[in-house]
Amino acid sequence: MLEVLNAGASARHAKVAIFDFDGTVSLVRSGWVHVMVPMMVDGLRELNSGESDAELTRIVEEYVGQLTGKETIYQMIQYAAELEKRGGKALPPLDYKHEYLRRLWEVIKDRVADLQNGAAPEKYMVPGSRALLEALKARGLKIYLASGTDEVDVRREAGLLDLARYFDGGIFGASDDMASFSKGMLVKRLVEQAGYSGEELLVFGDGYVEIDVVKQAGGIAVGLATDEPECLKIDAWKRQRLAGVGADFMLPNFLGCESWLPVLFATE
Repeated sequence: MLEVLNAGASARHAKVAIFDFDGTVSLVRSGWVHVMVPMMVDGLRELNSGESDAELTRIVEEYVGQLTGKETIYQMIQYAAELEKRGGKALPPLDYKHEYLRRLWEVIKDRVADLQNGAAPEKYMVPGSRALLEALKARGLKIYLASGTDEVDVRREAGLLDLARYFDGGIFGASDDMASFSKGMLVKRLVEQAGYSGEELLVFGDGYVEIDVVKQAGGIAVGLATDEPECLKIDAWKRQRLAGVGADFMLPNFLGCESWLPVLFATE
């Protein structure tokens, strides 16, 4: 059910919906945090800084969480900075990104193969995603997909989930060229070039960044506090982060959208 955090907030003027991908609609990469955080903690531990594993884990989880939604390279840049801070000699951040993606692939490759072999897409989607996308299309919203995951992977996985057809605004993701894309760049382009006003923007996301950039532009933000992979209850940690950055509404999933969309688009 939709939790209202900002009384009086409404998406009634929305013409554009921006969706994050992983953890918001796709569960193909569910568990990525449990790949990234241990990789970084292992590297920091080797520097013998005197910090306990618990302390290192807290530090890594904090910056990984704060950068969730940005392109993956930014988490690797921060990791390299943490290594240098403790006297280590860091590799280029891209090297860490590629190693992380190699490890993540070992976790998700069977899911990708399952989809390629005909598994039902809903098996790897946040519950209710398709019904919501259909409902937003019926309302006439233009829908964009913006992810911090590499664009080539986002396009592949959106295709496997039969979701690409909903994103008539485009599918955008990261690349090794940091200057090529960010969620902030997309929002800026929608406002400055496409001519949308802030109140015409609506975002759905489980990451700090997409909520922040749309709120900064004057839009309406729906936080997805998805407790992956089941996504049947609110993840308290995600809720705290998303509420803290200004989410107007909160959801654990998209189930029952026919009952809560009238609240989201309320005219009074």
